[in-house]
Formats: sequence, structure tokens, C-alpha cells
Amino acid sequence: MQSYLPEKTPKGLVKLRAEDLANLRGEKLSNGSISVDRKERKAFERIYDYDVYNDLGKPDQSMDLKRPVLGGTEYPYPRRCRTGRPPSDNDPASEKRFEAWFYVPRDEEFSEIKQKSFDQPGKEKLLGQSSFSDLPQIDIETPSAASKINLPFEISSLVSSHQSPPLNSLDDESSSFLVPLPPRPESHKRDPYNWLSDIEFARLTLAGLNPYSIQLVRALKKKRLFVLDYHDTLMPYVQKVREIEDKTLYGSRTLFFLNSDDTLVPLGIELTRPPIKGDPKQWKEIFPPGTNSTDVWLWRLAKAHVLSHDSCIHQLVIHWLRAHCCMEPYAIATNRRLSTMHPIYRLLHPHFRYTMRINANARKNLISAGGIIEDTFSTASYSVELSSLAYKEWRFDLQGLPDDLVHRGMAERKTDPSGRDVFELTIKDYPFANDGLLLWDALWQWVTKYVNHYYADAENAVINDEELQAWWKEIQDKGHPDIKEGWPKLETKEHLIKIASTIAWVGSGHHASVNFLQYAYGGYIPNRPSIARANMLTENRSVSGRKEFLNQPEEKLKKLFPTEDQATKVMKTMFLLSMHSPDEEYIGDDIEPAWDLDQSISNAFEEFKTKLMMLENKIDELNQNEDLKNRNGAGIIPYEAMKPRSNPGITGIGVPYSISI
Repeated sequence: MQSYLPEKTPKGLVKLRAEDLANLRGEKLSNGSISVDRKERKAFERIYDYDVYNDLGKPDQSMDLKRPVLGGTEYPYPRRCRTGRPPSDNDPASEKRFEAWFYVPRDEEFSEIKQKSFDQPGKEKLLGQSSFSDLPQIDIETPSAASKINLPFEISSLVSSHQSPPLNSLDDESSSFLVPLPPRPESHKRDPYNWLSDIEFARLTLAGLNPYSIQLVRALKKKRLFVLDYHDTLMPYVQKVREIEDKTLYGSRTLFFLNSDDTLVPLGIELTRPPIKGDPKQWKEIFPPGTNSTDVWLWRLAKAHVLSHDSCIHQLVIHWLRAHCCMEPYAIATNRRLSTMHPIYRLLHPHFRYTMRINANARKNLISAGGIIEDTFSTASYSVELSSLAYKEWRFDLQGLPDDLVHRGMAERKTDPSGRDVFELTIKDYPFANDGLLLWDALWQWVTKYVNHYYADAENAVINDEELQAWWKEIQDKGHPDIKEGWPKLETKEHLIKIASTIAWVGSGHHASVNFLQYAYGGYIPNRPSIARANMLTENRSVSGRKEFLNQPEEKLKKLFPTEDQATKVMKTMFLLSMHSPDEEYIGDDIEPAWDLDQSISNAFEEFKTKLMMLENKIDELNQNEDLKNRNGAGIIPYEAMKPRSNPGITGIGVPYSISI
């Protein structure tokens, strides 16, 4: 079917268009008035509505597992899809949890191929408290044959909806899916000692799985100092986390210097602990990389703390909040307010594929009370609450890549002779930004031609599009009602191009850059511990502790690292989350038949595909350039996260249209 703006809808379809949208909103006409279906949602339904995050706690299991409602004045948060489950018995503010499934509209369910690919059997496994007996035991053996992973139940269900299989599904034996045991993570395979390297520690802020946190120290004219600043985000939770057994936390800042060859070197780590019970004074110390053995080992301990902080910020803010969580309201509003005939619906719909289902699975097991994140990350039971704190600073107008880079001081906006915006990077060899800007530009040009085509007839076509205006208003008023700043106007084609490009980027490039490298770098725990379990020795200068440290400093590092069970759970989770399924739809795949019905759109899409092929070649070319030391060198993984297409499995390559895992 062709795409139609509301005012150009053929008369015979006008009523059908309106009725379909009303059905998706759960609206019913009775006695001349409209009512909304507020019952508990059933698996066969396709009704889209909003709710707060009041289903992460498990108060009926234990009041220790009660969690605050996210969404509102105290804990601002994006909204999720409403399920309509009844309130918990022990906490009326919380929604009752049923372990069988979490509702999403049936159109958002996994395909049969996707479901079978990740539907793994397993049982819950409690975490142990033992640490590694020695560091070499952390090494991961490469298996000689494929086998089913013995995954804990909660890990396997991250990617499985656990709903009834389709009537035409295969029997259990034939539908089982053999997944090879995790191989050695790529970073460990290339260099098993890179976790000790300060150069690699710095390089990964530009080319690792979290390239979004490094920022310029703006007080200096020459732009040679950069910082990872997690102080203000983490400090409110330091005392709270320290009251939990076997967990600790600091506020941290890590300073880097930019060399003339565009590589970064760390200058120092500042760890801060506020006044706590039993010690009314704030503790703060700066740790340099060290020139003697004692300082070197203290630096390694401090670096492990910072890496655990970066793991928390990456997973809870950059990955979950800014990608998964903030995208869900766009998907809900698009289905409620834009007809499937609307050209903007068809432009954005591929960028929402599977997102609501994977988010529901995350609410069920990943970010829930006692779930994987709380068990294995430093922020423990305050993890999602921390993402609410970060959301207070979230702005839609900073989610596109160029604006994000400019905001962090990592790029400067300039104008070329044609009047077009160009972005000059502060660090020229910044692999994520180098490749990401090329992908952004290709996406922007595709969206520009698409929007200009459908809104070409009238100067006020955008502002007069009632469906479009209702959509943008609902995203703000119902999807993100707690955020009042940072929303651009939607009055012109230029406004629409930027809004649509930003949403498309977050679902594709942003998510791919922080998801599919997780196993490569985070699958080997010393390279990126998710949790720190012991305080810095210098915080409490006991004579016995110092003697133990001087005799066997490695023991202190092992006790700081995750336990064996925690490390195993993190490794297996990252393995699953980094895996492309066989039915993945990558950006540039021709998945919208309506585009073929219009020659102008078809031509624009072919240009888009050509640019993506050129991007792949450009990335290969850059990775072979020995002058680019952040992407080429001994033991270094070439940066390929922005390559559009991938084979199934663990590749560290590939940009799907959507947040599909």
C-alpha cells in the first residue's frame, strides 16, 4: 500500500485509518463518548499505552526487594508499555509480577526464528561469595566442540519471551538451538595482558564499548586534557552501597593527556568517599600511574574501581537508559498516533523492531530487584535508581551524534562553503566518532530526501499534519512527561528531519556501538570488572592490611574483583547480548515494500545503501592505516562497530535498524 499524509488519504480509507489508530489506543465508542480499555492486557492484544516503571520490585516475595516507582517528580523516568497487572499484595504502588510473561502488543513479539535462537533451558543459580584462587584461573578455555550453554534461567529469558509458541512451531527436539560455549573474548585472544595496559585503558575510551563518556576539560586553551567524570553521578550512592555486604563504591574522576599522535595516556585517578557512618570526614585521594612497585599496584586497584564505575555508567545510563529505555515511548507513540499509512510511520517503524519485547525481558530479569545487574554491578540495588538520577540531565536535542560530541567538547560545529554543518573532532583519531559521523551523515541524507519528498507540496505541510503533531506532543507529554527542556519544535521539514534522524540514530548506530562489543571487551573480567568488592587500602591505613598488600598485592586485586560466580554470570550475559540472531535486519536492508512503489524514494534508498557500502570500505581502509594508533597496532581489535552488516553470532560488527537485543 502506498503512503499517505492524513490530508491526502483516499476517501475510502479515511474512516479505516481513524478506526485503526483508535483500536491501537484501546479506545471504544459507546453512547457517543470515547472510553479507553484499562483492563489487564492479554497476549493476543495489540493495544499501546503508557505506564511508570512500577514493576521492577518484588515486594510480594520480600519487602527487601521493594523498589521505588520510576516515573514522576521524585524519580523521573521515561514511560514503558502498560500491562495493566493488578497491584502487589504488599505494596499497592507496585505492580504484581507474574513470572510467565510480560505483556507487549503482539506485533512487537519476536519472530519464531528469533525465539528459537535464544530460548535456552536452565535453572536459577545463586551467586557464591568466593573470589578467584589465583588470577590465571580467570582465563577462559576455548571449547573443542559446540554445546548448549548451561545458562541460569534469568539469563536465558533475557532474550526469550516465554510465551506460548506459535501453532506451527517445530517440536522441542528439532527447535532446540545449539550455541557454542563462549570462546575467549576477542581482546583476550589478541593480547591476554592488555588488561594491565594503561595505553589500552585510555584507548578504550575512544574505541571501546563505552565511547560516550570521555569529555574535554574545557578550562585549557590547547585542548589536551580529557576526563571520565563519574563523581557527581555516583556520590549520592556511595554510602548506600557500602551498607550492602561485599560491595563498595566511590565517586571518581580520571584525567587523560592527549599526545601529539592522538593517543591518550592516563595522568591520575581521583577517588572520593563522602562522610559515612563511623567516619565523619570526607576521604579523597589521587592515584598516579606510579613509578615504583607499590604505587603501580595501588594504581591497578584504583583503575579496577574506575572500570567498575565505567561498567555501571555504560550499562545503566549509556546503554539501558539512553537507548533501550528512552526509545520505548517513541515506539508507543508511533503506533498510537501515526497510521501505518503515514510515511513517517514507515520511515521509523524498522527502528523499533523487537525493542519493546527486549525491554520487557530486561524488566523481568536484567534490571529487576535481585536480577543480574543488581547481583553483579557495583551500584547493586540502586542501579536503576541511578539511571533515574542521570535521566534528570537527559535532553532529546543531545541524543543525535553530532550534538552529543559537541556537548562533550569532542567536536566543534563549523560551516562549509555551501553553508552545511561540518564537525571537526577535537581528537582526530576517535574511531567511534570518525565512523559514527559517516553513518550519521548517510542516515541524515536518506531521511532528508525522504521527508522532502513527502512534504514537498506546501510550506506548512509539517505543522498542518495532525497525526504528526499529535505524535510529537504525545512523546513529550505522555512518553517523557518528566523532562521539560531540550525538545525541539516540529514546525518545518528541517525540524522533522532532525527529530527523525535522531530517533533512527539511537535505535541503530548508538545502540550498536555500545552493545555488540560487550563480550569482546567485557567478557574477560579483569579487562573490565563490573563490580568492586573491596575498599582502597589507603582509605583505612591498617598496619596488617599494608603488610598483606606488600607481601602479596595480587591478593588484594583478586578480592576487589567479582567472585567466580559473578564473573561467570556477567560473561554469559554479555555473550548473549553481543550475539546477532539469524533474522537480524541491518540498516540499509530493503524491508519496506511501499518504498518500491515510489521511484523517488526507491532511488533515495538505493543511494543510502550505496553510502553504507562505501562506509564499510572506508572503515577497512582506516583500520589498515598504521598512523591511526587507536585502531591499528599489535594486539588491538580493529574498530568495526559501525560496519552496517554482520553474520549471525558474535562478531563485534553490524548495525541493526533497531534495539533488537
